[in-house]
Formats: sequence, C-alpha cells, structure tokens
Amino acid sequence: MTRRGLLLFALLSLLWGIPYLLIKLAVAEVSVPFLVFARTAVGALVLLPFALAQGSFEWLKTQWLAVAAFCVVEMVLPWGLITHGEVSIDSSTAGLLIAMTPAVTVALSKLMGSDERLGIRRWLGLFLGFAGVFVLALPTLGGGLLAVIEILIAAACYALGSIIASRWLNDVPASALTAVCLIGAAVIYAVPASQAWPTVMPSMTAVGAIVGLGVFCTAIAFATYFLLVREIGPERAVVITYVAPAVSVAAGVLVLSEPLDISILAAFALILCGSYLGTWRAAQEPSVSASTAS
Repeated sequence: MTRRGLLLFALLSLLWGIPYLLIKLAVAEVSVPFLVFARTAVGALVLLPFALAQGSFEWLKTQWLAVAAFCVVEMVLPWGLITHGEVSIDSSTAGLLIAMTPAVTVALSKLMGSDERLGIRRWLGLFLGFAGVFVLALPTLGGGLLAVIEILIAAACYALGSIIASRWLNDVPASALTAVCLIGAAVIYAVPASQAWPTVMPSMTAVGAIVGLGVFCTAIAFATYFLLVREIGPERAVVITYVAPAVSVAAGVLVLSEPLDISILAAFALILCGSYLGTWRAAQEPSVSASTAS
C-alpha cells in the first residue's frame, strides 16, 4: 500500500469508527429524527459544491429508482435505526454489530440469486460471525434486545446498499450520488425532525457531535472512501470494515467508560474473524464491492 493509501486508510478507520460515539453523545440530548436530519443536512451542504463541480445530473433521469432505493437502505433506514438503538445500548456494541455487514452482504447476495460459490471456509465465517452476534446480544436479553435487532437490521440495510451500488450505480459520480442521497434523506426526516425539535439549546458537546457527524463522519468520510477505492481498489478498501469496529470499541471505552469485558472481547474476535472468512475469496475470484456508511 502506498503512503497516500495508508494515510487514507487510517483516516477512514477513524471517521467510520467514531460515529457511534458521536451518536451516543448527541442522542442523549436531542431526538432521533432531529439528529438524523441534522447529520444529513450538514453532510449535504458540505458535499453539494463538489457534486455540482462534477457536472451534469442527467444520470438521475434514468437511474432515479436505484438512487432512491440506495438512499433509503444506505442512509434513511440504517441511520435512524442505529441512532434509536444507541438510546439503549453502548456505542461500542453498536459498532461491533455493524461489523457484520460484509458477512451479511455475502448472505444477501446469495439469497438474491448470486451464482458465487460459498466454500466451507466462507460458511464457517458466516457461522462464526453470527455466533459473535449471539455472544454480544446475550447480556441484552433483559432490556436491550430490540436495540440489537435494530442495529442488525441496519447492517442488513448497508449490505443491501452495497449490492444496489455495485449492480446498478457503478457508473454514477460518487460525490453527486452521495449528495443527492443526503438531500433526499434530509427531506424525508425534515417533518419528523420539526415535530421533535429541541426545546432547549443542546450543550456544546451535543452540537459538536452533530457537526462532527455531518461534516467528518458523513461528507468527508464518503469522499475519503471514494479516494481510497481509487488508490488501493475496492477489495483492499473493504478491510476498513474490520478496523473501524476496533476504533468504535476503543472510543466507547476511553471516552464514555463503556465496559470491556470478556464477552465483548469474545464477540469482537468472533465477528471480525467471521466477517473476514465469510468474505474471503481466492485470488482469481472477482471482488464484491461493499461499503459501510456508519
């Protein structure tokens, strides 16, 4: 990997590892709809000038349906589900559960008719990944199980978004696609956000978390991901999915004093090993693009 590629990889690991911490900080003071609206609106404002600089939006006329589907499953649904889930569970737990996305992408691709062969190694990876989810979810059975389910549905949404992007949106300008989807998500959340607008000015911590989510973890993160894919290719870029959860766990433990016990460490090992084995492919096999917008 080049020095530039390494720097982009390290930056994206941070940008996609800390959203769960920022969500946890913000959702303690503002509603879920308001937070998602603010995140998407800020991200759209930052990205839109770059999208306009790329030229025409003619592609929207023919690919609007795929764009709308991508917007819903990559932003509208998962960001609402993750934010609502973090009302009940730790940010580190949310980050670990999202690490299942690559394995879920493989499973969904197979269910959607992919002729890709899954060998013993990959089936073992899927089993280990879901075993890790079980270990992580077991302590939550007394009250946080719904939140775990919400985060897993969000991971499935991300997986479906990856499939939609790779099959129908490969030739769409990346910045323009992201900006359009952010605008769409902001419009969808505008009405519920207006009905749940904060009655008290949030603290500087919450405001900083919201701005950080929109500017860094959304706009800059997407731009960094596209640059990383160009620099090192999609197959190597997907490794980010295995590094970002470690950042989310470390951030939760160090900043929020979230627990780091044996069950979390066991789940961490099972989920990451499972995702790695589940997405493993021989050198001659084509890669499956997978993006995870946290």
